[in-house]
Amino acid sequence: MTAKRRRKRKLFSPIYLTLVLIILYLPILMVIIYSFNSGRTIGAWQGFTTSWYTRLFGNALMADALKNSLILAVLSSALAGIIGTLGAIGLTRSHFRSAGLVETVATLPMMIPELVLGMAYLALFTAIGVKLGMGALILTHTTFCIPYVFINVKSRLIGMDPALEEAARDLGASPMRVLRDITLPLIMPSVVSGMMLSAAMSLDDVVISFFVTSAETTTLPLKVYTGLRSGGTPEINALSTLMLGAIFLAVALSQLLRARSDKKLNSAQ
Repeated sequence: MTAKRRRKRKLFSPIYLTLVLIILYLPILMVIIYSFNSGRTIGAWQGFTTSWYTRLFGNALMADALKNSLILAVLSSALAGIIGTLGAIGLTRSHFRSAGLVETVATLPMMIPELVLGMAYLALFTAIGVKLGMGALILTHTTFCIPYVFINVKSRLIGMDPALEEAARDLGASPMRVLRDITLPLIMPSVVSGMMLSAAMSLDDVVISFFVTSAETTTLPLKVYTGLRSGGTPEINALSTLMLGAIFLAVALSQLLRARSDKKLNSAQ
C-alpha cells in the first residue's frame, strides 16, 4: 500500500465512523434534547425547561407503570439467572451428542421475532387458562431473558481451567461443595452481568408485553407507546430519556462485571 493510499485511508476511516455514529445516535440525542423543550409540540423548540421531569415524577399513572416494570424486571431477571446458570453448568459439564442441539434450543428465544413469541404466549396462556397480567408477564420475560444469562455463563465456564474443579475433588470436596466454593464464585460476575442485561431487555420490551398484559397491569414501555400514539408530549421524551439512562447504565455495569470476571478468571488460572 502506497503512502498516498494510507493517508486517504486514515482520512476516510474517522469520517466514516463519525457518520455511522451520527446515524445511530442522532435520533436518541433528539429525544433527550426535546425532553427539555418548554413547548408541548414535539419537533418545535420553544425554550429550555425541566418542568416535564417534574410533571413526570408527579404522575401517579407513570409511577404505577414504573413500579410494575421494576417488579417485572427484578423477578424475571432473578428467575432467568437461576435457570440460565444451572442450565449452562449442566450443559457444559455434561458430554453427550445432542449438546449442540440443546444449546440451540436454549438460545432460540433470542432469534425468534418478538411478534411471533407474543402471539405464541398469548395462544398458550389462553389455551391453558392462565390469566393475563403480571404472572403471565413474569413467565414470558423470564423465558426470553434466560438465553442472555445462559450465553454469558456458558462462555465463562468454557474459559475456566477444569483443573481448578478437579483439584478440589481430588482433595475430597463433594460435587456440591465444588459448585459452591469454586464454580459459583468464579462465574458469579458473569451471572450478575447476564441478569443485568436481562433486566435491561425486560425494561425495554413492548411487543411481547403488549400480548400478555392486562388492562390492570401496564408497564412503562407500554405507557410510552400508548402516550406516543395519542400524540405525545415532552413528558414522554423525559420518560424515554430516563429509561435510556437506566438501560445504558445496566449495560455498562454488565460490561464492567464481565471485564472483572475475565480478569478474575485469568488470575485464578
